[in-house]
Amino acid sequence: MPVTNKLGGRVRQLREMREMSLVQLAEQSQCHVDLLLRIEAGELVPSLAPLMSIARALGLRLGTLLDDEPHDGPVLVKAGESANVIRFSGNDPHAASSNLVFNSMAAGKQDRHMEPFLIDVQPCADETPSTSSHEGEEFVYVLSGSIRVNYGETVYQLESGDSLYYDSIVPHNVCASEGVARILAVVYAPF
Repeated sequence: MPVTNKLGGRVRQLREMREMSLVQLAEQSQCHVDLLLRIEAGELVPSLAPLMSIARALGLRLGTLLDDEPHDGPVLVKAGESANVIRFSGNDPHAASSNLVFNSMAAGKQDRHMEPFLIDVQPCADETPSTSSHEGEEFVYVLSGSIRVNYGETVYQLESGDSLYYDSIVPHNVCASEGVARILAVVYAPF
């Protein structure tokens, strides 16, 4: 069950604490003001790429932006108890849903450099879904089902037990080949 979208309020709070206007955040994050308005209003949780740009413009790690109460020390997540469910909307700022449901496996871990997620992957609605590109690296491991990773001009078909490690700056997307797939994904974003 997804948690309430608290990200917008957190972005607005952090922006205001830094005494930044929406225009300044838009310029520094290279995100459109309308996109930022929709995020702050809680109407949209964007894809990872704009979130990473917003976090960087605010001088934060992505994890700090996503979490409400960070703490030091290890984070234990018991089976089936992921505390943070995020539904990214993809690259289309008008999209109402996503084919990816992210379950954060490190919510609350302060100053982390990696973002581990269990992701439920649905088939893409479009034959040619939009791609994402951002700084960093990603590792995906297929736990169940099968996925298709479009990476630049190459398409990788991964089955249960397969993995792929890639540079996130290359345009990419992930879709289930059929039915629902589940993957472990670790995203590294330099600060």
